[in-house]
Amino acid sequence: MPWSNQSGGGGGWKGGGNTGGPWGGGGGGSGGPWGGGPSRGGGTPPDLEELLKRTQDRMKTVLPGGGGNLGAKGMLLAGVVVVGVWMLTGLYRVEQGQVGVELVFGQVSDQTAPGLNYNWPYPIGEVYTPDVERQREMTVGMEEFVSGSSVRSRDVPEESLMLTGDENIVDVDFKVQWRIQNTREGVANFLFNIQNPEGTVKAVAESAMREVVGESNIDAILTENRAPIQIAVQELMQSTLDTYRAGIEITQVQMQKVDPPQQVIDAFRDVQAARADQERIQNEAQTYANRIVPEARGEAARVMEAASAYRDQTIAEATGQAQRFTKIFDEYRKAPDVTRERLYLETIEKVLGSNSKIIIDSQGSQGVVPYLPLNELTGRTQTPAATRTGGAQ
Repeated sequence: MPWSNQSGGGGGWKGGGNTGGPWGGGGGGSGGPWGGGPSRGGGTPPDLEELLKRTQDRMKTVLPGGGGNLGAKGMLLAGVVVVGVWMLTGLYRVEQGQVGVELVFGQVSDQTAPGLNYNWPYPIGEVYTPDVERQREMTVGMEEFVSGSSVRSRDVPEESLMLTGDENIVDVDFKVQWRIQNTREGVANFLFNIQNPEGTVKAVAESAMREVVGESNIDAILTENRAPIQIAVQELMQSTLDTYRAGIEITQVQMQKVDPPQQVIDAFRDVQAARADQERIQNEAQTYANRIVPEARGEAARVMEAASAYRDQTIAEATGQAQRFTKIFDEYRKAPDVTRERLYLETIEKVLGSNSKIIIDSQGSQGVVPYLPLNELTGRTQTPAATRTGGAQ
């Protein structure tokens, strides 16, 4: 017992020897402030009624005029002071970006804004001040640590290796950014519905990424399909956390590294290079086709237009000849002799007009001097001769 009537022994308030307690009662058996010093050893504990009686007697000797009533008032005053100090412990401060959640008897009673606020002290009331504006971030598939002045990362294969929809394995590292839902219900859910928010978000993120990757092909994951995968993972995570009523809002999912496993990465790079060459050759062929096909179509259009023009010309000429013949035939039926003679003269004129011979009527063309083109004849005869002479040389 902390208080003992044992007069000797080594206790906290030792009464042996010439040294008394802090109140100077230098006897051998009365140590401690109330007449009995504590002892670490055994012994019979003092009687509680006797201890209270000794305390009242000592207060009467200290206070003039008895002091019984004044002692009761002092204890009442001390109780009031204690209650006042206890009530002052209900003051609390909410920092900027935080929200105060007040609890009374374990139930949420109110939410307060930044500043100085008051709630019932513990154990009646309790206050939580979560930071609802802070953006939190976590990584899945890798572990970041500070080494000197730089931040390095270490791969965690048990988190990053995932199976794709076409039964391939891919190594995916990604980051998740989240924050507390800044609503009354969201803050309360975050505080009281989940025990480990960081662990919950990480588990949900890994599960959602594995589900989305398991529904995709490895080619889409490694190349152009990252943005839709990130959006699908974010939506699936938010839906799952809302089902848990976790009070967490997923703001972004960002894929950091997406590679085949280290053991087969060289083979995958060869495949990617071959596919790049295939796309390059296809693009070159498409470019050639885009150049040749319009030229061929233009040439075909030109030939078609020329054939159409020739057809129209031939039809028009044939139609004109037929109409001319019909007109001549009509005239021939009206005057056969005259028409026959006119046709004969036109034909003779056309034939003789293209002939180089000149026919002169000797009887009707008096006064016409015959002309012999000696220069032309000489030129015609000299040219072969010169040719033969040049060949002889």
